[in-house]
Amino acid sequence: MAISDGGLVFLKVVDTSSEIKSKHYIVDRMAGVIQEVGEENVIQVITDNAPVCKAAGMIIESSCPKVFWTPCVVHTLNLASKNICAAKNTERNEVVWTECNWITQIADDVSFVRNFIMNRSMRNVIFKQFSSFKLLDVSDTRFASVIVMLRRFKFLKRSLQSVVINEEWNSYREDDMDKAQATKEFILNDIWWDKIAYIIDFTEPIYNMVRVCDTDESTLHLVYEMWDSMIEKVKASIYRHDREKVIPMSPHFIWLTL
Repeated sequence: MAISDGGLVFLKVVDTSSEIKSKHYIVDRMAGVIQEVGEENVIQVITDNAPVCKAAGMIIESSCPKVFWTPCVVHTLNLASKNICAAKNTERNEVVWTECNWITQIADDVSFVRNFIMNRSMRNVIFKQFSSFKLLDVSDTRFASVIVMLRRFKFLKRSLQSVVINEEWNSYREDDMDKAQATKEFILNDIWWDKIAYIIDFTEPIYNMVRVCDTDESTLHLVYEMWDSMIEKVKASIYRHDREKVIPMSPHFIWLTL
């Protein structure tokens, strides 16, 4: 696809199902389209952040000096949100994991509660008595899906609390009493909800930028200013919560992540 001030244009589709997606294969496909459009008409090539795409972008830049490779900003932000909300304990990721481990635990707890309610028919029936909305799950195919899940969870806080204090809840806990009790304790725990609210608060600038950029409209001219503003808003949110002594977390991790 090509995009300009005039809008989005579909150029072509290539079936790569039987191909090895090496950097050279990607470069050949990109170069062919650049020649069709005319190198003088191309300013940049945008791909996702996969290492092979980055390597292909570097080759394009070296062979076409006036063409720049740019990573997809929405994919970048999605990777950042995953690194914050689902940090993995690896050698390269050790600092981020140390700072964000509690966030990963909260996201896991929310997934646990969601699955316990939605995957059991009778508890799902009880939940539907108090809410016409569904509890959203994490989806690998959606951007910032962990943040979206937490936002929906907070939106349904009152409904969830009504579910677990309902008399019918105790009637259907015999199948797994430990999980039922753990779910109830999570939902009635104010500190747990404070942590969810904090995560939503400092990730909101990331979420808002994803919403702005994940469209068919041309937003590249807005990205650089929005990026700097987003980071400052995230840092301000963390500093504010630290001053209020809610859940201390150093804002330097956001630089490591973004």
